Amino acid sequence: MLQKFGVVLALAFLLSACSPKLDWRTVQSPQEGYSALFPGKPEKIDRRLPYQNQEIPQTLEAVKIEDDIYSVSAIRLSKEQASLAPNLLEQVQGNLFGRANVNQETAVGVDALYRTANKQRVATKDYFLEFPSSGRVEQSMRVRWITRMTPDNGVWIYQISVLHTAPARVDAKTFFSEEAYSNFFDEFHPE
Repeated sequence: MLQKFGVVLALAFLLSACSPKLDWRTVQSPQEGYSALFPGKPEKIDRRLPYQNQEIPQTLEAVKIEDDIYSVSAIRLSKEQASLAPNLLEQVQGNLFGRANVNQETAVGVDALYRTANKQRVATKDYFLEFPSSGRVEQSMRVRWITRMTPDNGVWIYQISVLHTAPARVDAKTFFSEEAYSNFFDEFHPE
């Protein structure tokens, strides 16, 4: 009996060692101007956002690991569309804050730093959101927005986020401060 327990324990350990949660990889996205550290191989989706009678290109790279979805969204505005960036960013943020029944002033946020590809440190802010309960599941999110100019005077708007869905509510700020989540945010590097 003890020997069988040892074999089962060894198998469980080996399976956990192969867990996708441990499969961290750097993903280079030169077309979107960034590199990111994902906990698994992300899926990539390209789409076009209708905005003010225009089609704005957006790319989403995301991976689901257990109860979490790690994602990076990149919206590309051309030089001619660059003036749309502040209002588009405000709308994107407002949609997410609205789902959490907060606004930018009342959302739980902390000052943070990100590092560009050339190692420059830049100030940003992370937000910790808890969405209204559906009764069966609870959702919370850590999200960061970064806006960067492109060499041709266009603009990138990046949204880096982790969405956690589980049966029980978690304190978003405490939960998303764990190393696995911090690594994802700390290792996102725009050009």
